[in-house]
Amino acid sequence: MMESRFRQLEHFVSKEPFDPFSVEKLTPEQEQFYLASQWKLMWWKLKRHKLALFSGLILLVLYFSVAFAEILAPYNLETRDAKHIYAPPQMPHLFHEGEFVGPFVYGYKFTLNMTNLKREYTADPKKIQKLRFFCSADKYNFWGLVESSFHIVCPAKGGTAYFVGTDRLGRDLLSRTFYGARISLTIGLVGIIISFTLGIVIGGIAGYYGGIVDNLIQRLIEILRSFPELPLWMALSAILPVTWSPLLVFLGITVILALLDWTGLARAVRSKLLSLREEDYCTAAVMMGAKPKRIIFRHLLPGFLSHLIASASLSIPAMILGETALSFLGLGLRPPVTSWGVLLNEAQNINVVALYPWLMFPVLPVIVTILAFNFFGDGLRDAADPYK
Repeated sequence: MMESRFRQLEHFVSKEPFDPFSVEKLTPEQEQFYLASQWKLMWWKLKRHKLALFSGLILLVLYFSVAFAEILAPYNLETRDAKHIYAPPQMPHLFHEGEFVGPFVYGYKFTLNMTNLKREYTADPKKIQKLRFFCSADKYNFWGLVESSFHIVCPAKGGTAYFVGTDRLGRDLLSRTFYGARISLTIGLVGIIISFTLGIVIGGIAGYYGGIVDNLIQRLIEILRSFPELPLWMALSAILPVTWSPLLVFLGITVILALLDWTGLARAVRSKLLSLREEDYCTAAVMMGAKPKRIIFRHLLPGFLSHLIASASLSIPAMILGETALSFLGLGLRPPVTSWGVLLNEAQNINVVALYPWLMFPVLPVIVTILAFNFFGDGLRDAADPYK
């Protein structure tokens, strides 16, 4: 009876030639997704992270200001105005007494308080100083190469435009912040190149070879990490000769920060390589005669690219904070070099900050930069993670 039931079943097997491409045709959107490269997939995932995109835009604007600091700054770096020492910020206005005037600032009315000898400035409504745009003002050497006097914003003829105030020598604080960004932001990029090179190479050697090589490298890392970070920075920075030029001091601070920052990355690379080197594709590469350098950089490191991106996004702001802290304490960069830390060094005195709070303005770009790097790095890490 069972055999008769099976014999009654019909077979629907097509006798036509089999065409694999006619079974399931992909839509253009599906084909674009399945054939996309790893970098394109990362970009698509990053675009969905709105906060990371906004942070990346902020970083792009900041580094754009680094390249064109002379043009964006209303004044030259060393321009002094002895008549306006510790002058408060001038707020831009568009309307005067209900009438549209255009972008302008009110001039200062200066008095000296003989009780506490404090310079007191107030806005003088009778002094309407219209701002000029795409104009000629203080001369400068663009990147030390081309002499020019072109600025995006300039004060009125015979007027002032101190949007965030002046310092103890009458220098525009906003202009000096633009110039200081060039040092503070560059030191993070240069330092991360040195730090990542050391961390990936040394950690890769320890993780790939293991054994006595790994033990020696791990003991060296433990010795370096046993020292308190800030006192060690201060001690090494104090070794720099005072006779060095500003450029040599800048390079010295960069190298010091990089030499102390590679240990965490080296341990992370070592632990990842210890687990990945036993994978089948790594064993196959060894059996095919691939050299250790190719195995590490071509096969193993791309396996944890997301972790490297996260480490870079955290290391750059850490170096910026390190330079700012050292310069703030007077052990890092020193005048005539200008960085955010050097500018904040003038705000150490609490009495000065209480009287002239605008001297703390350089701390604002530091906070914005650190947050932007962290949010942007978080988005890059999620985009590069193959398991998300």
